[in-house]
Amino acid sequence: MRRGKSSDAGESNRERRVARCSCIVLLGALALSAPAEAQRIRMPDAAEIQLGLEKLNVLGSVLYIGAHPDDENTAALAYFSKGMKARTAYLSLTRGDGGQNLIGSERGAEIGIIRTQELVAARGVDGAEQYFTRAVDFGYSKSPEESLALWGKEAVLADVVWVIRSFRPDVIVTRFPGDGSSGHGHHTSSALLAREAFHAAADPQRFPEQLDRVEPWQAKRLFWNGWQLSDQERAEAVSVDVGEYEPLLGSSYSEIAATSRSMHKSQGFGAAGRRGTRYEYFKLVEGSSTGKELLAGIDTSWSRVPGGSGLGVNLDEITERFDPRDPARSLPQLLEAYSEMKGLEPTGWVEVKQKELLRLIQVCAGLWIEAISTDFAAAPGDVVAINTTMVNRSDFPFRLQSISFPDLETSSVQDVVLENNTPHTIESSIQIPPGFPTSQPYWLRHSPGQALFSVSDQSLIGAAENAPSLQVKIILDGQGEELEYLVPVYYRWTDRVDGESYRLFEIRPKVTVEIEDGVRVFSDTNPQELRVRVKAHSSGVEGTLRLSGDSNWRVVPKSIPFSLSEKYGEAEVSFEVTPPDAAGDAVFLATADVGGTSFSRALVTIDHPHIKRQVYFPDSTIKLVKLDVKRLGDTIGYIMGSGDEVAEGLRHLGYDVVVLTDEELESGDLGRFDAIVAGIRAYNTRERLAVVQPRLLQYVKDGGTLIVQYNVFRGLVTEDIGPYPFTIGRDRVTEENSPVTMLASDHQLLNFPNRITQEDFDGWVQERGLYYATQWDGRYETVVASHDAGEPDTAGGLVFARFGEGVFIYSGFSWFRQLPAGVPGAYRLFANMIASGKVNGD
Repeated sequence: MRRGKSSDAGESNRERRVARCSCIVLLGALALSAPAEAQRIRMPDAAEIQLGLEKLNVLGSVLYIGAHPDDENTAALAYFSKGMKARTAYLSLTRGDGGQNLIGSERGAEIGIIRTQELVAARGVDGAEQYFTRAVDFGYSKSPEESLALWGKEAVLADVVWVIRSFRPDVIVTRFPGDGSSGHGHHTSSALLAREAFHAAADPQRFPEQLDRVEPWQAKRLFWNGWQLSDQERAEAVSVDVGEYEPLLGSSYSEIAATSRSMHKSQGFGAAGRRGTRYEYFKLVEGSSTGKELLAGIDTSWSRVPGGSGLGVNLDEITERFDPRDPARSLPQLLEAYSEMKGLEPTGWVEVKQKELLRLIQVCAGLWIEAISTDFAAAPGDVVAINTTMVNRSDFPFRLQSISFPDLETSSVQDVVLENNTPHTIESSIQIPPGFPTSQPYWLRHSPGQALFSVSDQSLIGAAENAPSLQVKIILDGQGEELEYLVPVYYRWTDRVDGESYRLFEIRPKVTVEIEDGVRVFSDTNPQELRVRVKAHSSGVEGTLRLSGDSNWRVVPKSIPFSLSEKYGEAEVSFEVTPPDAAGDAVFLATADVGGTSFSRALVTIDHPHIKRQVYFPDSTIKLVKLDVKRLGDTIGYIMGSGDEVAEGLRHLGYDVVVLTDEELESGDLGRFDAIVAGIRAYNTRERLAVVQPRLLQYVKDGGTLIVQYNVFRGLVTEDIGPYPFTIGRDRVTEENSPVTMLASDHQLLNFPNRITQEDFDGWVQERGLYYATQWDGRYETVVASHDAGEPDTAGGLVFARFGEGVFIYSGFSWFRQLPAGVPGAYRLFANMIASGKVNGD
């Protein structure tokens, strides 16, 4: 499907691209932390084991709270997790669904998936855990009142309380202050919610429905990680040196932080490592006085667990005796500690440390456990072959007792000693039962409300991602102790470039249906061909395809039969769609009817080199738009920036759109284009524009039309974007239904070839625009203005200038959202911008 699609590994040579875009960093209980290495599965080294042993004896925890992916202070997280060795987590209110995308054209739910995985990858570097609330990132918000009203304050507060009660932090840290000085309404909301949740989590009268699963919890302190403190406030705050060097890791915490932060590639947050002393400050907001340490006065030893003092002594001794050249020597003592731990009351800390200890036992033995499917996906009803292999790379006599597939209620009793460095493989053949859930991200299984994801299962709320679709449970006997490991099922292949490659096994619908476009625009009443592709994810699939929607639109034929004998086979069919006479729009759904069951989901594959490969199954819909629109010109040159779908939208209007390479910009015939359009962030991402900009301005001077969409004011490759000076700032209008003032009702942009009225600004999505021009030369003209509630009009969303024989336009309007959403007025106004060079500047 559109936006991030790719083929499936093993189907064709094109699969090598997918292979390189998968980021498998953790095999169940195998690794202590997930390294930032795309598609690698590895055992921790001795230094990581050493740190893991030390962490076993620290029973302290810190929860860091922010609003978005990339808000977190990765230096602080790395210091808490790897320096203090505290259990550490980041709670992001949102998944960043409303954010921008510097690495592709994914938007909405898809950029939310990317940013979720970027946080997961970042936590694999800095060692923290990751949580979310159900709040949808609906875009920039100028006030916490707006944010909390749209989300539903009590719903998001309940989620924060749930995470606090589940995670049970000793200390909570907010990224932002609650006074509004951080600007973004989401930022301020995260601080306000954290402060209220600090008290509410301890109150059994607040959200009592949670208490059948968790208990009230009172964190000891709430801090703000102050980034704008006075000298006096810094002197009174708790400070930590995140520039401290950790020899076992070969890095300072600030260097680790740079690698972690650089996972936020979709936001352009690549960071350089900082070396040398660097302090972070934490100002007490709630709770008792702390002295000069975050966890001062909090018992972080095993003494906080009834009967645990002796265990702490034993773990200290194991750590002291650890031999990095022979980690397996620690196994008898680790197993004794595990037995002792199992004898304690199963409190939260005991459960957390049992999991850590199980991992350490595994990695000290060099115990490799993998479950590999012979295929990468299956549909409910299919039979899947899985080979589970164990390699004990120590002399310790582990004995395999059983393997099972807990989600499928199948098991196999074993009684096998795992000999040193001798692989043992169990072949299993399992059937995926009917109704088994697909690998859909859990928060996207149901359509969200206006600004809150719909998640009916309380146990899933807060989780960063789904559990693996299939898992194998391995039970071993070690020195009389039963050890249970849960291992995800992977597909593995050898890539000719990257070598051994892995991807998580996927459960897919039996059939997926893909419509070639997300939006189709009709500028007249002529019929258009609409192609639909059906793909089988099981063998021997046959049925009929149909398009359903508004009966005012004529679809021929009513249905089309298809038959796919091979798994992953595809067929493409065409429907003829005729619009009504009147302007309007309709949403149509493509459905495959197979054996009495209807399938209407598409398959979207999201693959980028720094994150795990993701699949997403949205409804297979298309928006059909009948426009009353006139256009002039035929050929458009498009300078793609960070990625958008505007070029495709212009093709829908009937333009021939040529995406321009650097070479064409440098030496091609620009004069053949009726207009050249620069995509979003082109002047942030296309370095050659600094060289070819004079040539583009000469194109304008010679009679061309150059339209530049929004750019971020930081990191411009050239300041000379227009023929006359103008400055890009932070101004934006976030309310998509904000009032619009026609500043120059007789201006050509509002009249030729389409008459623009207030109705053309109806139905916009998410926002009017962003990164408006804030200052401009007097030779620029402004045409329309708009504003968010309580603010003055801003006119920098569209600035126009004649230069020589041509026209230059800078527009911060969010065309990259409006055209793919099929907003009629956005198409009409964009057509006027393209035609603006065809009019004398009267």
